[in-house]
Amino acid sequence: MIGYGVRQLWSEAMPGRKPEALKLKPKDVIELRALLRDGHTPQRVAQRARILLACAQHERTQAVAAKVDQNRTTIWRVCDRYRQDGLQAALQDAPRSGRPRVFFRGRAPGD
Repeated sequence: MIGYGVRQLWSEAMPGRKPEALKLKPKDVIELRALLRDGHTPQRVAQRARILLACAQHERTQAVAAKVDQNRTTIWRVCDRYRQDGLQAALQDAPRSGRPRVFFRGRAPGD
């Protein structure tokens, strides 16, 4: 332990990135709460809404991850998407790369 500074001991005790404070716009808070009250909100969207509201209350990333049963990386991604692109980008899935899937109506060719 000789030669260790307080900064090193602190970083060893608290691994991971230090969370940045997430500041939600008042209209976004209203929309997130409405989504959680609505019985028809897809679970993926509701989960992300819970993440944003918890992070806005200055909860630690690990506590939020345990609360919503998600990985800490997911918490970071949702918050980063909100900061960079806004509420809709944080709630919805990003577009997938590659060719879109093709669906046939009725019988598939060759049947």
